[in-house]
Amino acid sequence: MKPERQQQRVEELCGATIRALTGEADLRYRGRRLHKGMKPVAICAPHLKTDPEKDDFLSYRGAADGIALRLRLSDMELHQRLMPDHPVQRFIFELLEQLRVEALAPKRFPGIRRNLHYRFTSWLRALHHADMTSSDVGILVYTVAQMAWARLNGCSVLEETEALIEATRFTMAPVIGDSLMGLRRERDNQQAFARHALKIAETVAEMIQCQQDYRTENGLEVEEADNDSGLALLIAMESDSDMHAITAAATGESRALAESGMAYKVFTTRYDKEVEAASLVRKMYLNELRQRLDKCVRGQGINIPRLARRLFALLSTPKRDDWLFGEEEGYIDARRLSQLVASPAERRLFRQEQYKPRANTLFTVLIDCSGSMKEHIESVAVLVDVLGSALEQAGVNTEVLGYTTGAWNGGKCQLEWLSHGRPKHPGRLNELCHMVYKNADTSWRRSRLNIAALLKADLFREGIDGEAVEWACHRMIGRSEGRRILLVISDGCPMDTATNLANDTFYLDNHLQQVVARSEQRDEVEIYALGVGLDLSPYYSHCLALDLSQTLSNQVFDEIVQLLAGRHHR
Repeated sequence: MKPERQQQRVEELCGATIRALTGEADLRYRGRRLHKGMKPVAICAPHLKTDPEKDDFLSYRGAADGIALRLRLSDMELHQRLMPDHPVQRFIFELLEQLRVEALAPKRFPGIRRNLHYRFTSWLRALHHADMTSSDVGILVYTVAQMAWARLNGCSVLEETEALIEATRFTMAPVIGDSLMGLRRERDNQQAFARHALKIAETVAEMIQCQQDYRTENGLEVEEADNDSGLALLIAMESDSDMHAITAAATGESRALAESGMAYKVFTTRYDKEVEAASLVRKMYLNELRQRLDKCVRGQGINIPRLARRLFALLSTPKRDDWLFGEEEGYIDARRLSQLVASPAERRLFRQEQYKPRANTLFTVLIDCSGSMKEHIESVAVLVDVLGSALEQAGVNTEVLGYTTGAWNGGKCQLEWLSHGRPKHPGRLNELCHMVYKNADTSWRRSRLNIAALLKADLFREGIDGEAVEWACHRMIGRSEGRRILLVISDGCPMDTATNLANDTFYLDNHLQQVVARSEQRDEVEIYALGVGLDLSPYYSHCLALDLSQTLSNQVFDEIVQLLAGRHHR
């Protein structure tokens, strides 16, 4: 499995664990951080931060269990109200509260307790091996963390570092011993526990300050500065500098959208258009593109009938098709009552409803036709062609749509804005070009030629994703199918240069988040996303990162089916 997909799979499993333990269905990972809905969850305990390049799966499981216990057993408002301002005190207080909830892990869940133990001891070893305990400050914080952990859990400190911390532990025991006992005694009462935790945090901060004052007075400040970098790393609890296996879509807050009360604006719709994609390509050239696409599909070796069977099993539901007559139980068949008179022993006088699976589903593929997709478009075209063929065999109605802009850098819309004196925050400032490659009422066989228009990459310009998703959903909602699925394929954030310059960088970005969140809340259309070499979780709750730099395989389509199945059975 590709490292990108493996990392995303780990986070999906961790998210599922957290949802199961907390009972909160809107918790999931977005852009490598846990979110509740669209808001990031602030869990700052240092040993819950994981690094895919260094930590194994058990560490991720332990961190997930720790986060779930924190959300379930800790009053976040109370914790924030009591949180001290001093950075070292904040670090100690945050760590102790996390250790408190982990110590309350139910004994009936031994697996969770093992995971928590494994994660914390792995974190302790990592700090030690990274030489973060070489300074006076580092060893002090490290020792207090072990002492509190051992006291709360009734266990021994980490054996391999016991000799390292022994002298510091001997010094600290008389100073914070009573407070440590209080932690153990009051661990079921967060507010009472916090009094002891604050006392320990204050004591540690005072001892660190005394050590720093001593070094300053004796001219040792410069000599010890490098060693204290370990503490700087420890207290940087919200650092975003971690390395991750998958690049996540960059996002932020749009000031222009916030100032307008989160009301998305469009400067003008006069130049927007919806076109048949095939009409933009010469017929002879379109035939050449279709031959090229057929050659690419044959070279992939995809088992389309197998994929069709899997999609049919996933997307179909039993529908009453007819009656079964001559049954020994069921509804009485009035037409056979005469047989009962002629032959009283006759039992086959009933009929039963016959059900057959039917795929009453509309499946729409919405493709990002922005300039950055040009390098991936051949792989995307193959993926769409194979998926569409399999869906057709499964009896699923399909639609293939694309979105781009009518011009680079705003086009006629920007010229009109300039002629009006450049009013502030004009909203979307480019002309939309929504393209239909295949509509839902046309069979895949009759649309094969039109699909090849995807390979005409000079149609690709910029991308305004939010309005494209709205457009696709609106087309689907007007249909009669019982289930509607929208699959978005994109390689990045919404991007339109003119709109961003006239508003701000995250204007289109935030609008896409609004549109997806609103659609998911209404639950009229199931929305999924395939990120081409990118994690799209900042925008879509149900997404999959794909590496299309290599040849497509059956595994890629298996993962897409799993993506669809994961939400359907949740």
